[in-house]
Amino acid sequence: MILGAVTPKNQKDLRSSLHPNTIKPILDMGIDIIFESGLGEGIDVNDEVLTSLGAKSVSREACLSKSDVLMSTSPISVDEITAMKDKALFLGLMEPFSNKEQFSGFQLNNISAVSMEFIPRITRAQKMDVLSSQSNLAGYVAVIESAKELKSALPMMMTAAGTLKPATVFVIGVGVAGLQAIATAKRLGAKVEAFDTRPVVEEQVKSLGAKFVKIDLGDTGQTEQGYANELTKEQIQLQKDLQSEVCARSDIVITTAQLFGRPAPKLIDDKTIKKMKPGSVIFDMAVESGGNVEGSILDEINVINGVKVMGFSNLPSMVSDHASYALSNNFTNFISDFYCTEKKCIELDLEDEIIKSALLVHDGEILNGAFK
Repeated sequence: MILGAVTPKNQKDLRSSLHPNTIKPILDMGIDIIFESGLGEGIDVNDEVLTSLGAKSVSREACLSKSDVLMSTSPISVDEITAMKDKALFLGLMEPFSNKEQFSGFQLNNISAVSMEFIPRITRAQKMDVLSSQSNLAGYVAVIESAKELKSALPMMMTAAGTLKPATVFVIGVGVAGLQAIATAKRLGAKVEAFDTRPVVEEQVKSLGAKFVKIDLGDTGQTEQGYANELTKEQIQLQKDLQSEVCARSDIVITTAQLFGRPAPKLIDDKTIKKMKPGSVIFDMAVESGGNVEGSILDEINVINGVKVMGFSNLPSMVSDHASYALSNNFTNFISDFYCTEKKCIELDLEDEIIKSALLVHDGEILNGAFK
């Protein structure tokens, strides 16, 4: 079997689906590796490094046409799907809700497609969970980038010139990204508060040394996979009103609330921003899906009443080496679980709960009706 890796079409995405540290485990399975020349430029790894480890550098066209399994950190075009090998498997981040035209492309060209975003949140699949691995790094980046824009230090400092008070960081949403944002802000010495619609996460927040802000929104709960349920309009308004005072006393506010496949809820409005101190920072981690903050602009810092509203995209790319290592491990773990050494191919068992969730196109059929 030939495993190929291509560079992302999005130039802002510096990640690689193939990392030097994951090449040997793949080769040890008896799998040959080819990669598009220049694949590692975003992580400062040249072709010679990858070839010295046993992979082969080829053109993008050759990678598309020769790979039995093609890995990518982003969707490929319909024209490129047409160029793929018959009955090949696309394995990658498909951004399925904003790139629906790709599904008919895979269907018409008899290509199977696994969307790594649909890996289920079950114990067995944790090692393949790209959303968690990348969200974890995104939470870290959000704090670091926010700290750069704040004109004061995060930790308390006792100096001969006086004691400097610690910055206050408020994290809204305590999923994987939120937990890492809390942990990072605490490591940097900030005073941290956090809120989530799921009361069950209070213990996790406290275990990181942060304060859990209690806001009674009535019945909220979470999905079977641990995500927060979508709130009603009335609950969202109540959350806005009650968290407004916390925002007003915070130096940095980080919002992480996203709904998979749907626009992000608006949690911070202009009224709240006007209450905040000039020079404070809001980092909208949901800007790519519509944003949690009124006035956040994709890939810009928008200053509103002296408050810096940050809306950067592709946060894991800002730590592209670690992001690539994590992604490549996610891909490698998927391959190792489903690779048959006797048949030398990936076996897609349609009854397997991981395959059932993540395989979206197979044998000329779109398996998830939502994408027809």
